[in-house]
Amino acid sequence: MTNARSCEIHDNPEYFFNRELSWLKFNRRVLGEADVKHKPLLERLKFIAITSSNLDEFFMIRMAGLKHQFESGINKTDAAGLTVSQQMDRIAADTHELVKLKYRYLKNILSELEGADICFSDIASLDEQVQEWLEGFFNNTIFPVITPMAVDAGHPFPFLANRSLNLAVLLGRERGEVHAAVIQVPAVLPRIVEAPADGNKRQFVFLEDIIKHYCVHLFHGYTIKDVVPFRITRNADLSIDEEDAEDLLAEVEKSLRQRKRGQAVRLEIGKTSNRQLKDLLVHTLNIEEQDIYEIPGPLDSTCFFRFSDLPELEHLRYSPLTPQLAQDLIGVDSLFEAICERDILLHHPYESFEPVVEFVQQAAADPKVLAIKQTLYRVSGNSPIVKALAQAAENGKQVTVLVELKARFDEEKNILWAKQLEEAGCHVIYGLVGLKTHAKIILVVRREQDGIKRYVHMGTGNYNDATAKSYTDMGLFTANDQFGADASAFFNVLSGYSDPPVWNKIVVAPLGLREKIKELIDREIEFVKAGKSGRIIAKMNSLVDKDIVLKLYEASCHGVKIDLIIRGICVLRPGVAGISDNITVRSVVGRFLEHHRIFYFGNDGDERVFLSSADWMPRNLNERVELFFPIEDMDHIERIKDILDITLADNQKAYIMKKDGTYRRVDKRGKSINCQMEFFAEAQSTAQVPDITIEQRLKPLYKRAE
Repeated sequence: MTNARSCEIHDNPEYFFNRELSWLKFNRRVLGEADVKHKPLLERLKFIAITSSNLDEFFMIRMAGLKHQFESGINKTDAAGLTVSQQMDRIAADTHELVKLKYRYLKNILSELEGADICFSDIASLDEQVQEWLEGFFNNTIFPVITPMAVDAGHPFPFLANRSLNLAVLLGRERGEVHAAVIQVPAVLPRIVEAPADGNKRQFVFLEDIIKHYCVHLFHGYTIKDVVPFRITRNADLSIDEEDAEDLLAEVEKSLRQRKRGQAVRLEIGKTSNRQLKDLLVHTLNIEEQDIYEIPGPLDSTCFFRFSDLPELEHLRYSPLTPQLAQDLIGVDSLFEAICERDILLHHPYESFEPVVEFVQQAAADPKVLAIKQTLYRVSGNSPIVKALAQAAENGKQVTVLVELKARFDEEKNILWAKQLEEAGCHVIYGLVGLKTHAKIILVVRREQDGIKRYVHMGTGNYNDATAKSYTDMGLFTANDQFGADASAFFNVLSGYSDPPVWNKIVVAPLGLREKIKELIDREIEFVKAGKSGRIIAKMNSLVDKDIVLKLYEASCHGVKIDLIIRGICVLRPGVAGISDNITVRSVVGRFLEHHRIFYFGNDGDERVFLSSADWMPRNLNERVELFFPIEDMDHIERIKDILDITLADNQKAYIMKKDGTYRRVDKRGKSINCQMEFFAEAQSTAQVPDITIEQRLKPLYKRAE
């Protein structure tokens, strides 16, 4: 057994990976799903779109942040010992490789789609009749919408919105004059246009290619020398002065307007040998060479999200999987009675999110319910939960909703929801100054025969009925009095000037969660020191916090066995002799987005399991309001242990991190285990009545409440 002195871990850059480079490795694993040959073609194409969307956000936020630091004269080193300028250089090199790989995979997928009679065609190769149809489409639909913008002394280069797709046009005249113009590809029109085709074949053309082919009609008296598509990514990180803001809602709205005009941080341009157009864009945008990406294919491949969902192409997609009724709700007659009887655990998307929606809807309609309180971080575009909260207020109930206005890229949607809820009579809180509220919790207060009863739902994921079909998350319903008291106190802290109480069950960031995590790890260390065993399994989206990583190293050094299941960023380096040789790190990338945060501690046989809204990142532990709560029902503890064991046994969609930070797919020998499909099969077999829809089966659940 290693003594305590030799387990003192020093803050050494060699023990850490850079968070940005780690994230790029994650996006590389996501892209890898586009090259899985047995996966349906449109599902592979969707992963091209996901990779592109991820990269957009990375440049708008992370790369923009690094550039801002560097331009402000800040060139400090990170935990891995890299300066800001070194990070930017490494990021650029890795991203250029990633983009090349993405377009190689895209070319393969489009070629295979052609074999399935789905063709993306070059206009010049199409027959005369189809070209006539496309010209008519240009003249009748596109021409009235677009506006060519000259670039010369009297017409400065136009401001182009973040992520807009544009065409740079080089024009000539007989006298040898050369001019430039810009055409913005209209986002109001479909990016991918279906053209007439023979038989079963389906033929598609990109909107920018149609404009490029027929744009001569826009420039009478000029010849088209060249047309190059390009796209700008801008800094989209909001700068909000919360301390001096009298009205947070107005401050966020103001910042959203500024976001569209942020500094350019990336230029994507169609592959071209025309230096004139390229130099014009580089000079105008004031962009570095390493931030220019020459693209050998269609720019902005996020357009394939919508294309992948086209009707009549079901044979090129996965068969749909129907979420099942939760194990704990099978055969019950009343949701409130069932929660009173015992805690209820939900596992999404394998088990339906519908009970959570129904929980709020039934509370809104139930005359016994006096109050509903809820946090909202991200919700769907047509959220039934928001509608139910508004209905509850209109029904005279006390409704308090914390709408987090600073939820990145959902700010505009959340502003709309906040205004609608206020108009309905809800008390809307916009969050706490300096903190984002990322906790997921609903409190329903109900008058019953024996007095007031509080019902609570807490979860690892957002109250978003749309993403609940594709994100893996867990939720807990409970009527435990101590959880109820904690929930009431939690909302009092959010809505007023109440100091945080001594919590009964929950732990709340930023006050106490970091300390609780370290305390739980220290307990495992103490057990090992006493000659017993220590065991930790932690599943989360990202592990970035240096303080927690050092504590995990200390535990490993003492002999605590630690398995980490980290979907995305992981700065911890596993397998370092004497430091982290008791730690494994794996990542699961599959059909669903791994999103739940689950934490298991062996605790010398008195096992402890927790769910949380928080990853182990500085922003979650220091700058967000988060919840960390225990699972206490023994059946639920056993079930979650099984979920972790099956995830650790996955040999189809799992990657293992090596000591150098690279990832390799898990050895596929032995019994095939795809944890996501295992969980769905389990939910299906437990539900037992596969022919009845979830809505039909929920009807008896709420008969008494109605």
